[in-house]
Amino acid sequence: MQANTIIIVEDNDTMRLGMAESLRREGYTVYEFTDGPAALDHLAEKEAHLLVTDLRMEPMNGIQLLEQVKKRHGHMEALLVSAYGSIAEAVQAMQLGAADFMTKPFSPDELRARVKKIMEKIDNQILIRQLQEQNQYLEEELSDGYEAMVGTTPAMKEVFRLISRVAKEDSPVLIEGESGTGKELVARAIHRQSLRAGKPFIRLNCGALNDNLLESELFGHEKGAFTGAIRQKKGRLELAHQGTLFLDEIGDISAAMQVKLLRAVQEKEFERVGGERTLSMDVRIIAATNKHLQNLIQEGAFREDLYYRLSVIPIRLPALRERREDIPLLVDHFLKRMNAKRARKKTIAAEAVELLCKYPWPGNIRELENLIERLTIITTEDEISSTVVTRYLGQNMPPHAPHNHLPLEDALYAFEKQMLLQAMKQANGVKNQAAKILGIGASTLYYKLEKFGLLS
Repeated sequence: MQANTIIIVEDNDTMRLGMAESLRREGYTVYEFTDGPAALDHLAEKEAHLLVTDLRMEPMNGIQLLEQVKKRHGHMEALLVSAYGSIAEAVQAMQLGAADFMTKPFSPDELRARVKKIMEKIDNQILIRQLQEQNQYLEEELSDGYEAMVGTTPAMKEVFRLISRVAKEDSPVLIEGESGTGKELVARAIHRQSLRAGKPFIRLNCGALNDNLLESELFGHEKGAFTGAIRQKKGRLELAHQGTLFLDEIGDISAAMQVKLLRAVQEKEFERVGGERTLSMDVRIIAATNKHLQNLIQEGAFREDLYYRLSVIPIRLPALRERREDIPLLVDHFLKRMNAKRARKKTIAAEAVELLCKYPWPGNIRELENLIERLTIITTEDEISSTVVTRYLGQNMPPHAPHNHLPLEDALYAFEKQMLLQAMKQANGVKNQAAKILGIGASTLYYKLEKFGLLS
């Protein structure tokens, strides 16, 4: 945000109008007042960056006005002007925090030069405050042993307890939960509190790759192993040496890949694609899924032996609708993050938070985070109202219901989201199948799921 708003307080009409016009030509937003009380009333409603005030005025002189401005609006700078300037008055003004003092008469060029210098100082102060706020937020994030996870409900307290207990162990962990519940955050928290914390944390989304790509990404490949393999490539298992490998969407891998992964986890060794040399691995495996693996086992779609290898320590993450008491905390957390990221000071109305607490959140925490980010961007007011929240939730809208009360953009947003949810439900969470149902490519589906906060 660039400083550009100026308050001019001058009881001489000719002088006041001349200064205002000169500064407006430089692109500043200027408000004019003939006395101090009127200026203070204005500042009670709207912010400004710079006060330009005459020294000799009634009923409040420039020094008195400066005292009140510094008391009520500490970040404002001030430029005092007077036809009766003295060294004593200039010293007093500077002691009270004035940025500069000018003696009348002065030219428009001198006024513009003085104001420009002060505005540059204000811009630097704004930047410093923004960086301080961002640094404070980042320090809080880095000092958070649970990767900024938020929650005080019994279910989340149990998750935190499990993280603390299993972090120092080296056993595989299986994190189960719906899409958007924060499974990767749990994995990172475990790694960060573990004895491997100083080593790599490597992530692989198993559901986003076909078998050939997944095998190459996981185990690596030798030069010439297949068309396009122009050089040797290390896989994620090698890159995660002595650290942690996070296998996301483990329930989506094929039966053939399950066999290869089981061997690696069980024997702690593997070969690169196209290679003959067996490589040892020193990696902790943390897997995650939004599917019920035991149901897949019964259907013959997931190996029981692999399940038990991966789920030595199971952690279940509750859906957001199961921990509604945490929603106000999460809203506050995400709002602070977005404000720090964009140097804003958005707030949210209590009625809006109540609406958020009642919403079913099919996309869970990621959907909530995406919504808060969207609202902080599109809302022009300082406070996010319940009306705006209702508009962007598209709450409980079936795909073919009329959207009479929504603007076209918002209605389309709600409609597209519901179509994605329906397709994913119809496909039992299998993304390639959902893409076929919708008649779009897999990459397009992934983009849209990420856009709506529905990607696990």
